[in-house]
Amino acid sequence: MLVKQSNQDKIEYRVQLNVIVDCIRFLLCQGLAFYGHDESQGSSDKGNFLEVLQFLGDHNESINEVLQKVPKNCKLTHPDIQKDIVNAIARETSKVIIKDLNNGFFSILVDESRDISMKDQMALVLHYVNKKGIIIEPFLGIVHVASTTALSLKYAIECLLCEHNLSLSNLCGQGYDRASNMQGDINGLKTLILKENKSAFYVHCFAYQLQLTLVAVAKNHINIAKFFYVVSNLVTVVGGSCKRQDAFRDVQFAKIKEDLENGVRRSGQVIDMELQELKNRFSESNTDLLLCMACLNPSNSFAAFDKEKLIRLAKFYPSDFHRTNILALDSQLQNYILDMRNNDFLLELQGVSELAEKLVNTRKHETYPLVYLLVKLALTLPVATAIVERSFSAMKYIKNELRNQREISG
Repeated sequence: MLVKQSNQDKIEYRVQLNVIVDCIRFLLCQGLAFYGHDESQGSSDKGNFLEVLQFLGDHNESINEVLQKVPKNCKLTHPDIQKDIVNAIARETSKVIIKDLNNGFFSILVDESRDISMKDQMALVLHYVNKKGIIIEPFLGIVHVASTTALSLKYAIECLLCEHNLSLSNLCGQGYDRASNMQGDINGLKTLILKENKSAFYVHCFAYQLQLTLVAVAKNHINIAKFFYVVSNLVTVVGGSCKRQDAFRDVQFAKIKEDLENGVRRSGQVIDMELQELKNRFSESNTDLLLCMACLNPSNSFAAFDKEKLIRLAKFYPSDFHRTNILALDSQLQNYILDMRNNDFLLELQGVSELAEKLVNTRKHETYPLVYLLVKLALTLPVATAIVERSFSAMKYIKNELRNQREISG
């Protein structure tokens, strides 16, 4: 027989539920694990969830009164209830992300790794420009993959995107690590996706490319290897003491001043070798794409602007720029650059990301919609994958050995 709740019971239940949700939201925002090693009543460390709940009760009399009155079988603290609330929060968060994306184009950042239970997991992060002209990289989800072959990963990506009503047809960029199953030119994940969407360009993470470049140059040139060895030791020794840092800074300043006074030019041989090695690591099409995008850079009064290259950039995206749009873009670019160079408040911009925000703030993205579309496409192409790798760094704290044991036993 059901017992009808009084208004007071409903109020107290709502207070209790709000406190539980607040605790969960706090732990999620901080990326903290919920469980403790010993969650018994007499334990001095019951885990983050129960400890935060207790803390709120200890510092709020009305909350504590409600928590003390709750029957033992209705405390809403069971792990299954925590998981239900976490899943509900995840769904609502995803809805906000998809609404913000607003059916626009986006890139994906994907990485895979094994968790504490030795299961292969795939993390996916979106990369897009929002309505304010700001680059956003929201985490969309981690899914278990039974296999890490390119076909399996592609299927997992499609399923996750489909779950949120997203399609590969709106994809305009891919970012992965250097594993062969990801970036292989024949059967790699990037190639499988490019077969369906030729504008979903893949650019290998710039930070990792730089690392590989430094390693390759050092291997082929013994003097450069010695140079980085000395630099590494110098950083270790000098970085370990504030006094050493100050002394080194003073000596270096004096040396630079002396060189400038004597007209000594510093050799750029190492830098030249690194630039050449970097150039060799990009495909011809990717190099052309990046060189064209560089023409959007607003630095030095839009000195890099080149209308012909920007029109060539538009042709990399035939689904967004049809023949009539190309003709209209030519006209817009001519007016756009004159407008930009005649506005003093636009001449101090330092990068394409600042340009995008300023175009939106001044509503010039409405005056030059095709130019702004080029800017968005340039910003949507991912150049680093660090954000998706952080997902697995956080997973090590959240899904730790203790939680894994509890899930197995549960």
